[in-house]
Amino acid sequence: MASTETKSTDTRTGDDGERDEAERIASVEAGLDALETGVVSRTPFRQTFVNKILPPIVAIAVVIVVWQALITFKIVDDPTKLPSPGDVGAEFQEAWLEGRLLEYIWTSVSRGLLGFVFALAIGTPLGLLVARVKFVRAAIGPILSGLQSLPSVAWVPPAVLWLGLNNSMMYAVILLGAVPSIANGLVSGIDQVPPLFLRAGRTMGATGLKGAWHIVLPAALPGYLAGVKQGWAFSWRSLMAAEIIASSPDLGIGLGALLENGRNASSMSMVFEAIILILFVGIAIDLLIFSPLERRVLRSRGLLVKS
Repeated sequence: MASTETKSTDTRTGDDGERDEAERIASVEAGLDALETGVVSRTPFRQTFVNKILPPIVAIAVVIVVWQALITFKIVDDPTKLPSPGDVGAEFQEAWLEGRLLEYIWTSVSRGLLGFVFALAIGTPLGLLVARVKFVRAAIGPILSGLQSLPSVAWVPPAVLWLGLNNSMMYAVILLGAVPSIANGLVSGIDQVPPLFLRAGRTMGATGLKGAWHIVLPAALPGYLAGVKQGWAFSWRSLMAAEIIASSPDLGIGLGALLENGRNASSMSMVFEAIILILFVGIAIDLLIFSPLERRVLRSRGLLVKS
């Protein structure tokens, strides 16, 4: 009789244990579902507006107010040193009505993006080679670091002497400014890849180019993306330096040439127009291309819960 009672008690205890285990699993699944729902749910537009759109609008408004106050209260009363926001706005309006504004932007942006694509095509395999081959790393690794710290404006005079005043010279300056940053970014990203990933890839047969494509590059993607982003900044700065120094009617008028034309004409409103356009393009490229890519990479690795 006691044995029967013991068995029934054990049976009940086992049922309770299974029930508790089932409840525990259900609660864990519910928590995971909640986390997943939080990741994929869209942020309300009002929150996006308050957190991301409104702050830069307020900052721009403050800058314009302070700028106008300097003119109104005659703190700076020389228009050749600081034009008013109205004068700069009139310069923008004139360029727009004459159809020159978009031409300025497109001339520089088309050159910058095409040169940057060439830099990616060269810097990516170069970085992979430097990171994976010890002899190559010892030979040209320090040179890449030195080239990255060299001001891009230093390449303009030799590029003009080598290639002349043409678009090839512009692309050469962009390549020399951007390739070292892209290659070094990829090298840094590969250096941070856990060795366990590489050993697991070799175990599954991912060696050589297959291992680089399926294991090394995906694992090094955050560092590589940072290098690519920095490479674009260097390529844009290199292009502006080339357009300022090596301006020519045959090359068209880009934003750098517009800046130089404003200096030659002693027109500070044109100088400010060029500076604002250069800043606008740099910020637009970052917001439209690099920031979404960066968020996507971070989100795919579970490092970004909300965009």
